[in-house]
Amino acid sequence: MSPASTPQTSWIDAFEGLSGLEDGARQELLARAVRMRLPAGARVFSPGESCANWLLVVSGSVRVQMIADTGREVVLYRVRNGEACLLTTACLLGEEAYGAEGVVEIETDGVAVPYPVFRRLLDISPRFRALVFAGFGQRITDILTKLEDVAFHRLDARLARLLLRRAQGGIVDATHQDIAADLGSAREVVSRQLKTFEKQGMVSLERGRITLADRDALNRLAELSGGSGEGTA
Repeated sequence: MSPASTPQTSWIDAFEGLSGLEDGARQELLARAVRMRLPAGARVFSPGESCANWLLVVSGSVRVQMIADTGREVVLYRVRNGEACLLTTACLLGEEAYGAEGVVEIETDGVAVPYPVFRRLLDISPRFRALVFAGFGQRITDILTKLEDVAFHRLDARLARLLLRRAQGGIVDATHQDIAADLGSAREVVSRQLKTFEKQGMVSLERGRITLADRDALNRLAELSGGSGEGTA
């Protein structure tokens, strides 16, 4: 992770828990962490690379994904405003290399905490330690929930939920490949399902864009997967 650094500001307050750090720990973070501006499309880390920093996102989005030998992508999770990267945390704790890649989705304001600082604060700061493990536990729960969704719930219901969740003004700006990666499915399978939705009058398809034509029908379908499909209109 090597983008140009930006001037240090009071970024700590963007993270719930960090703002309440002991004075010594807070000052060490401010003094030694590196604030960075990450452009869209930048690769933050890649499989096999060693992990030298704890990654935090002040604002923006970093997509963490795995790519199979076949080229199929599966999105594990996203690191967004006020969040730490689970994989980075795991690699630092286990002193392991990265097993997935992190790609910046939109311009992102990030912070890199060097490994020696991360380890020292774990040792001396109960509040820092609690924050790290609370975030770690929550993200593990999120990933297990996603695995359960992929393994046990119908694709059509999961696709309906995703469309409703990601729609802005009734429109989802995403390729079929992007959606397939989020769902842990193949692009061809997702494309066929979207075509079925279009024939049923639930969506209208354009290149790189999906318009929700019947939100009520999508919501009814989404509820079959055990969760509400309501998203931003």
